[in-house]
Amino acid sequence: MTAKAALVVDNVTKEYEMARSGTRIAALEGLSFTVREGEFFVVLGPSGSGKTTLLNLIAGFELPTKGTLTVNGAPIEQPGWQRAVVFQEHGLFPWLTAAENIEFGLRMKKLPKGERRDLVSKYIEIVGLKGSEDKYPKELSGGMKQRIGIARALVVDSDIVIMDEPLGSLDAQTRTEMQDELLRILHKEKKKTVLFVTHSIEEALKLADSIVVMSERPGRVKELFRVDSPRPRDVLTDPRMIDLNVKLHALLYRSQTPKAS
Repeated sequence: MTAKAALVVDNVTKEYEMARSGTRIAALEGLSFTVREGEFFVVLGPSGSGKTTLLNLIAGFELPTKGTLTVNGAPIEQPGWQRAVVFQEHGLFPWLTAAENIEFGLRMKKLPKGERRDLVSKYIEIVGLKGSEDKYPKELSGGMKQRIGIARALVVDSDIVIMDEPLGSLDAQTRTEMQDELLRILHKEKKKTVLFVTHSIEEALKLADSIVVMSERPGRVKELFRVDSPRPRDVLTDPRMIDLNVKLHALLYRSQTPKAS
């Protein structure tokens, strides 16, 4: 049985007007793809390909110039808890404890205090931060802060979780550990629909069910790959992963426009 579409990006163009010249620049042009329910969908592209613009549109922070974006059939017109965002910089409130940061979205949903407490306790356990509930962000490591950010996004039970290079600021060892933790966390309760942006081909290969490769500006779909290999994946020695790695490198690097000297 084919999974239903969770997110549909249909012929989306996003233009910005330059303040001084008044000319219009397209960050995205004619972008189309579909994310299936429960899919870990990775967006891969060079700097300037419009990845952040795309996330802002999906989150509802901006509206497209042309085209439509829908989640579960409903048009995206403004921000909402139905689309939770995890940023590269964790974005925690420094004056709130770990538990209070996780609870924040539940307060916005106006859930009763007892229900909020039970959900926060549950997700503290899921992300492996039991015993750190009362600590403030300044008392936590980078990896622990990102766990809180992930828990804060998951606890509201959104339709889709949007992740903007959430592991990009971590050191190499912590990043590898958090990739494994991310897969564990996202699958522990129920498989979540995730749209994940990264610059790292290896990270994409390790995490993705599908990978869309975007072009340089204006961002368009270069190619879409389905990754059917079971997890955990050995991206360094598995022949299927090596073959896909070569294809992704060719798309991302060999066809980029040379920079003027």
